[in-house]
Amino acid sequence: MYPATMALSAIEIEDTYGLLLDRSSFLVDRISVAELSGGITNRNFKVVTPTAEYVARISSNESSYLAIDRECEYQNSKIAAASNVGAPVYDFIPGAGLLVIGFLPGRTFSSVDVSSNMERIASSCRNLHASDPFVRDFNMFDIQQRYLKIVLEKGFQIPSDYLELADEIVRLQKVLQINAGPVVPCNNDLLPGNFIDDGEKIWLIDYEYSGNNDRCFELGNIWSEAVLPIESLEELVEFYFARPSPEQFARAWLYAVFAKYGWTLWASIQSAISTIEFDFWNWGMEKYEDCRTLFASPRYQQLLAVAATKAD
Repeated sequence: MYPATMALSAIEIEDTYGLLLDRSSFLVDRISVAELSGGITNRNFKVVTPTAEYVARISSNESSYLAIDRECEYQNSKIAAASNVGAPVYDFIPGAGLLVIGFLPGRTFSSVDVSSNMERIASSCRNLHASDPFVRDFNMFDIQQRYLKIVLEKGFQIPSDYLELADEIVRLQKVLQINAGPVVPCNNDLLPGNFIDDGEKIWLIDYEYSGNNDRCFELGNIWSEAVLPIESLEELVEFYFARPSPEQFARAWLYAVFAKYGWTLWASIQSAISTIEFDFWNWGMEKYEDCRTLFASPRYQQLLAVAATKAD
């Protein structure tokens, strides 16, 4: 889970965002407003009215740099809500960065919660992946190249040896194409804070990076973002596919390693453009150092061979 940023007081929220919140008819009669912790891309506020509780998500930077399409986020959020796995969607103000969704009462997960709820998380993911297709695709290899183009053109800081892995990334992409199945609607950013447990089921929130993708990317990224031991990924894959699957485990692990490589550039961009006070650079370097270590490990070569074996 991302560390919390400095929360704004209710007075600061009204002074800074009050006029924007007033643009949604659902929020005009608000009784109270409070910032929700955990995000480092947007400002998220809990807004209470006489009849309901909402979350107002306000984008806070140049989202296009981060491969975020707010219209797609809105449409995909509605699809997830229709499948009863995402929060209900009430309003969207195009161009203003305001999305209004229902507030889900429940407990936000930590990494420990993720590790102890793998079966239920797998069930929620299967429900999302079985929903209607999202309005766009998400391919981390394409996103990584888009991020790379931006950081090089803008002169943003990246690790000095980042490009040394370029040839290996091409090889990895070819291997992951061998047994690739059809893409499914994926959240693509299920860090622990994007799971909410209401006591009966686990909701999946935050569809900024949502798109049709390989389900193994979803599983691997969950494991990676929660920073769990490798046994947890084996457990998640087994629950998801209802059987042990060395091939799918290999694909999920390889996607997790590559995701760290791609999200490193996300951190580089955020470090340069974000107005939120957060150490994006060191956050990204932790991911980069992890992926460099994993790319150099014997396990990488072993699982690359497993993923490259044609499925029967």
